[in-house]
Amino acid sequence: MSITANDLSQLAINTIRTLSMDGVEAAGCGHPGTPMALAPVTYQLWTEVLNYDPASPHWPNRDRYVLSCGHASMLIYSMLHLAGVRKIKDGEVTDEPAVSLEDLRQFRQFGSATPGHPEHGHTTGVETTTGPLGQGCGNSVGMAIASKWLGARYNKPGFELFNFKVYNQCSDGDLMEGVANEAASLAGHLKLDNLCWIYDDNSITIEGKTNLAFSEDVATRFKGLGWNVIRVTDGNDLKSLGKAYDAFTKCQDAPTIIIVKTIIGFGSPNKANTSKAHGEALGADEVKLTKAAYGWPENEKFRVPAEVPEHFQNTLGERGRDASEAWESLFAKYTAAHPELAKQINEMQRNELPTGWDKELVTFPADAKGNATRNTGGKALNAFAKSIPWLLGGSADLAPSTKTLLEFDGTGSFSPEDFGGRNFHFGIREHAMAAAVNGMTLSGLRAYGATFFVFSDYLRPSMRLAAIMNLPSIFVFTHDSIGVGEDGPTHQSVEQLAAARAIPNLLVLRPGDANEAVYAWKAALQHNNRPSAIVLTRQNMPTFDRTKYASAAGVLKGGYILSDAPGGKPDVILMGTGSELSLAVAAQEELVKSGIKARVVSLPCFELFDEQPQSHQEEVLPPSVTARVAVEAGVRQGWDRYLAGRGAFVGMNGFGMSAPFEQIYKAVGITSEKVAAEAKRLLGK
Repeated sequence: MSITANDLSQLAINTIRTLSMDGVEAAGCGHPGTPMALAPVTYQLWTEVLNYDPASPHWPNRDRYVLSCGHASMLIYSMLHLAGVRKIKDGEVTDEPAVSLEDLRQFRQFGSATPGHPEHGHTTGVETTTGPLGQGCGNSVGMAIASKWLGARYNKPGFELFNFKVYNQCSDGDLMEGVANEAASLAGHLKLDNLCWIYDDNSITIEGKTNLAFSEDVATRFKGLGWNVIRVTDGNDLKSLGKAYDAFTKCQDAPTIIIVKTIIGFGSPNKANTSKAHGEALGADEVKLTKAAYGWPENEKFRVPAEVPEHFQNTLGERGRDASEAWESLFAKYTAAHPELAKQINEMQRNELPTGWDKELVTFPADAKGNATRNTGGKALNAFAKSIPWLLGGSADLAPSTKTLLEFDGTGSFSPEDFGGRNFHFGIREHAMAAAVNGMTLSGLRAYGATFFVFSDYLRPSMRLAAIMNLPSIFVFTHDSIGVGEDGPTHQSVEQLAAARAIPNLLVLRPGDANEAVYAWKAALQHNNRPSAIVLTRQNMPTFDRTKYASAAGVLKGGYILSDAPGGKPDVILMGTGSELSLAVAAQEELVKSGIKARVVSLPCFELFDEQPQSHQEEVLPPSVTARVAVEAGVRQGWDRYLAGRGAFVGMNGFGMSAPFEQIYKAVGITSEKVAAEAKRLLGK
């Protein structure tokens, strides 16, 4: 007897639910209730709407599915398994499943493809790493931006290569987070009609009912943000869900939020609609009762009826295969008609840069007065961007100050009137900016976001996630220290350098003059598997005469001998970064006059220096030379590994003040005289 379409749908939905329950139960921890509630919502999306080929998971024009409520990870893992998504290994699609049934059994266990929260790069089919609530929302905005930009730049008459949509499932918790509201505000302003948020309105969080802390009218809020708002009153009503998705695809002037009323832990006799279904396993007895309520064999675990994967292949699989094959055929014709543009698309997809992107570097002549590295860094950015058509970004309303505006012909500003613009105006939304930059980078673009360094605290979670995901996102920070001057301690970063350096896999680059700023940008761009923070000054600093001092190319090794001691055998080593590097040079000159052999070492990037061969590290910092002085307008934390246990640090141990920056440096004792005095003290002179 054949199964009816309605029965098949319900069978698939209950398979998603029971797999999620069983996975959490096997792990003894997790979040079963949300997958149980969202199973029909996700089923309808994947089988009827999503343009995605399980056999080609990285097809460039695939729709993106983001699970911002990453605690519900068993939902996406169950979907990836049932849909038959193939695993990608070393950039190639294999015959292995991205998520096997055994992976579901090993939920949250060491080495499995099913960690507690979805991780991009670890599990094929996971488009971004989510966990901290609201992050997926911000990423989804960046992905939607990327789709619009790629379409505007590369679509040609008869060749609509890019028009993918982005679907983001989010929770009450996501919408309470500030980053989600920042992102929603930006998306509404940009009229991103290719973006759909599916809001799981279940009114439950870990502590209990959401009315403990959350009573706003979400629909009214999103209408005010410029969104198309659709309501579905019953998350189990597939017909209404279908109409909602259809309404999204027909909206052409705004992003859409579909507010779906669900019951967390649906079907659980004793825990449905309670916080008990949110953040803990249901318990063996409750699992059996719930399966019975579904008409499911109570004692079977990880049961996958054969009809269910076949159903996904007959819907999502066939639709996705047809679409991806049509795209590949179209792209072959596009390559013949537009070879240079096709080459760029291929390079983007491979996360590569164009040949010769760094062939002609900007150089700056020696200048005692010098320039601020925000200015010279901006010139370097513009030079590189001319050679890298998909290098793009903007600032949190600070482009005139961060100098990150692309100013050559053809750049434009990204807007509903020009989705091909390369300058982005993120507004005063630091966290959403960084999350969107990650989403853009996940889509193949080389994106950057800029703000003052002290506000890195506002976007740190996104920067950390970029490091976890090995994304080459670029974060530009100017006004990097007490050198900000008159704005005072609220705007003067002191502890932020140490905080940024504490993030594993993040390159923190603080160049010491104009030419080091060029190489800082080069270092950031040539690393395609990690993010970078480029930290630049507001105040002018000398540009070193590179016929007298070593080449700024030493930045690429993280640290190098800028100016050696006479004879090459130093008594003392002076180390510095950024604007304080010139203080070390001035101190060296004073010490040499006193008969003290001093070496100046520039250490613009601790991370790159620590990765160099031991021979290079010991050449720059000989273990035998233990008299060392470091100077930096920040806290000492992080420097001790270079100070050989008995070195001195000239820097900050408190906050700054409002005054011209020269007076502040003198008041806090960050001067060349202090550096020289500390060197003499260490040498007993």
